[in-house]
Amino acid sequence: MKTYYLLTKPGIIAGNLITTSSAFILASRERVDYLLFLWTVLGLFGVIASACVINNYIDKEADSKMERTKRRPLVVGSVSPKNALIFAVILGVLGFSILSLYTNVWAVLAAFTGFFVYAGLYSFWKYRHATAIFVGSIAGAMPPVVGYCAASGHLDVGTLIVFSLLVLWQMPHFFSISMYRAKEYAGASIPIFPTTKGPLMTKFHILGYTTLFFGVALLPTLYGLCGPLYLCVVIPLSLAWVYLSLRGFEVANDQIWARQMFVCSLIVIMGISFVLPFSRSLPF
Repeated sequence: MKTYYLLTKPGIIAGNLITTSSAFILASRERVDYLLFLWTVLGLFGVIASACVINNYIDKEADSKMERTKRRPLVVGSVSPKNALIFAVILGVLGFSILSLYTNVWAVLAAFTGFFVYAGLYSFWKYRHATAIFVGSIAGAMPPVVGYCAASGHLDVGTLIVFSLLVLWQMPHFFSISMYRAKEYAGASIPIFPTTKGPLMTKFHILGYTTLFFGVALLPTLYGLCGPLYLCVVIPLSLAWVYLSLRGFEVANDQIWARQMFVCSLIVIMGISFVLPFSRSLPF
């Protein structure tokens, strides 16, 4: 069972469910339907897990050439490709069935969009062009949209803010990963910005997206979705990320700096995810 569990990329699922939960509670406006929350998380778990298993199936050849992925179940043969696909179908059917039965059409459409973009577009496009990172960011921004729509029952400006926030966060996050793992990606013949456009252009992209992220991260409070406490957290975190982005133009070791950017991106998204849904209800 452990091998099948690893096929679902539990780290990715955990990260996505954290942002989903944050957006769900934010949209609930202090009236959380805990049963609906449970069904949303369970349904989305199945959908994301299915997409990740399909991605593992598509990536099995490239995974065999990369140090961090060469021990994945499909690469070492502990799970057959046929069984992996059957597992993916079962997870997908269960996930979409739960979302269809217990949430609403907007949540289901958002989940399907994320599934299709990740498993159907990004998984193939990344072998053809470095711009696949932009496609991947759309897929990664959909889980919190699912959470927000499941709780609110409709699309509104909050949906757009949550989506934009996650898209802009993922760009420097992914760029950082590609910089400190550039040799591995090159060995697997996967085109990435640091190798196709160069480290300097990648750093300009990182700075641009962290700066845009800072601007969009202010919107939840400006539009009345969050209280002042949210700003007390998001402003220092975002500024620290922008500052570290600037440091990239003067560092001697790009890999060490890119690793620091990656860690910083995780701190930023975790901090925002935990304060985003609760700052409105606190008295400061």
